[in-house]
Amino acid sequence: MRNKFDEQLAHLNDELTTMGALCEEAISGCVKYLTEGGDDMRDTALEADRQIDQKERDIERLCMRLLLQQQPVATDLRVISSALKMISDMERIGDQATDITEIVKHIKGSAPVSKTHITEMARATIKMVTDSVESFVKKNISLAQSVIGQDDAVDALFDKVKNELIEAVREGKDSAEALIDLLMIAKYFERIGDHAENIAEWVIYSITNKRPC
Repeated sequence: MRNKFDEQLAHLNDELTTMGALCEEAISGCVKYLTEGGDDMRDTALEADRQIDQKERDIERLCMRLLLQQQPVATDLRVISSALKMISDMERIGDQATDITEIVKHIKGSAPVSKTHITEMARATIKMVTDSVESFVKKNISLAQSVIGQDDAVDALFDKVKNELIEAVREGKDSAEALIDLLMIAKYFERIGDHAENIAEWVIYSITNKRPC
């Protein structure tokens, strides 16, 4: 019985890894749509979000089977409950990547993306998502803790982008409406970082039975 349970837990890890990769794909797609244009990049982000939603449903069903059929012990219960919390955050990451894509449709070529640190901010959030999921699969507390630390860097980048955009509005060389839209995009990236931090905190809880304060 335990061997079967361990196999299903391994499958859960695989599914979470796949869902994390889809989150990376969604974020990367919306970033490329922002910086390079092209409907194929928009479609990549939207399709990744659709698959993320499906993966969330698949993992929920798997977790329910583990809870109802296998009578997990306390440690296993923490792992499964943490996975359920994590997929909720990952689903929100996919939604926010889609939200970014919808905004980009209205500002392509009109906002000074190259004049801000927004692409650097996007790369930082992708790393947070990747590391948070990897920390769960590898049961790596130090990696999860590093994700929590990385959120401070993303927040600092958001402040930098905000200040850059405020200065651009003052200069009046670009469309104020487009600059405000770009600020909204930066805010979505900052929220994605928050979700990755949540994932890392649930990883720590799954291992230690304590969530960071």
